[in-house]
Amino acid sequence: MLVLSPRDCLNCIKSSAQRESLKEEYVERFMCYSVPQILQCYAQGYFLMSEVDVQTLNCFSSSLRGLIPLDERFRYPKSLRRVLIQYRFTPAINRDFKAVVDGCADRETTWISDELKSVYMMLHNAGYAHSFETWQGDELAGGFLGIVMGGVFIGESMFYRIPEGSKAAMVMLVEHLQSRDFTLFDAQIINPHLARFGAYEVDKATYEAQLYEAIQHPRQFT
Repeated sequence: MLVLSPRDCLNCIKSSAQRESLKEEYVERFMCYSVPQILQCYAQGYFLMSEVDVQTLNCFSSSLRGLIPLDERFRYPKSLRRVLIQYRFTPAINRDFKAVVDGCADRETTWISDELKSVYMMLHNAGYAHSFETWQGDELAGGFLGIVMGGVFIGESMFYRIPEGSKAAMVMLVEHLQSRDFTLFDAQIINPHLARFGAYEVDKATYEAQLYEAIQHPRQFT
């Protein structure tokens, strides 16, 4: 899941009452274990999360879906332009997938349980889950964890170890998706951090229609 800040999506669900509201409104509980089952889950508009308190893996769906534009609506803070112009970071794909998964999970409150880590590794080995990373020399600076189906990139999480590492990864990832003619970048749930990059919301029916269309057009991510 693409986090809603440089930390994690639950930072935007600050109170236990808000978390309960999320569960009541968005959750459909069923376990997904095989690769086909998991992909069917995502193809129907769900995403996986482990509930923080009990570490139970469930599939969630939202009435509103956050998307990152892959056209002229995409933007980023002016302060980031200097970082990009100076080539402080080098992009890579799947250079260290496990480290990205671990980095996304390494926080005080995490929805990425050991079980979900195993799911991501299974999807990665099957060619569906990927990491898009930024590096400074031999040091992993930050990156995205995502799932690719057809022409959609479903952002699961992001993290950074070096300041601006995940923000630079966002810009480089969008440029990569544009160059490969992807049509949908799913951010799952929007927040002010993502809004700075032009993220916007669509209703569930619109998202499901765009998702279905994007899946019909295979694209090469790696």
